[in-house]
Amino acid sequence: MSSRPVLKTHTALSDGMRRLFEKLEQRLRIGRPVKVFLAGGMAVHLYTAKRVTCDVDAEFGARILLPNDLMVEVQLEDGSSQVIYFDTNYNPTFALMHEDYQDDAIPVDLEVEPFHLFVLSPVDLAVSKIARWAPNDREDVAELVRLGLTSADEIDARARAALGGYVGGQSMLLLNLRDAVALAREVEAGRGA
Repeated sequence: MSSRPVLKTHTALSDGMRRLFEKLEQRLRIGRPVKVFLAGGMAVHLYTAKRVTCDVDAEFGARILLPNDLMVEVQLEDGSSQVIYFDTNYNPTFALMHEDYQDDAIPVDLEVEPFHLFVLSPVDLAVSKIARWAPNDREDVAELVRLGLTSADEIDARARAALGGYVGGQSMLLLNLRDAVALAREVEAGRGA
């Protein structure tokens, strides 16, 4: 979609992510600017403030050894506690990603120097969910479309443009894409799009 969405950076989960990055800087003393691209459930949360996740899927623009024991406890708005941590196994090459996903990512102002945070654009975030296409991925795509942050046509076009760079079999991926576009169209029809 054309206008830049307003990110939900003042939630308990967003604040917990900010503290997690601060703890990472304290632990590693990086000292130079590092770009970080956020994906997964935390990225969905930044757009919707509805998704609750415990892991942060982050792609760092420098080689960083993420500590396995780094975590932050957060008290959510509903009073429940959640421990968040970096997914040390996250790798964007396992997902369907358009070659321009980093260029199109949206800056996130969480004031966590030296990190320069970016969140995948809504369409790239939706496309990144297609390869796995688990129930929470379906819910995430539906919510992004429901909020008008992306559309079935955008998801279809961006995913098809990304297919050339996908490593792995595409038969299941194409079935997942078909299902993702169908779901997005159902959501659009339900909200009067």
